[in-house]
Amino acid sequence: MPFHMGPMEIGIILVIILIIFGVGKLPQVGGAIGKSIKEFRKAKSEGTEDEDKDKNKDIAKSTEAETKDKS
Repeated sequence: MPFHMGPMEIGIILVIILIIFGVGKLPQVGGAIGKSIKEFRKAKSEGTEDEDKDKNKDIAKSTEAETKDKS
C-alpha cells in the first residue's frame, strides 16, 4: 500500500473536512458520497453482467458453427 496513513494523518484530514464543510453539511456530504458509491457499484455490476452475456452469446455462436460444420 503506497499510502501509509496513521491515526494522526487521518485525524488531520477529518479536521480539514470539518473546517471546509462544517458540522451542519457533513450529513449531506456523507449521504451524497454514499449514493455515489452505491451508483458506482450498481453500474459496475451491470457492466460485468453485460460482458458475461456477450461471452455466452459468443460461445453459443461458436458451438452452433461447430455443429453446422460437423453436419
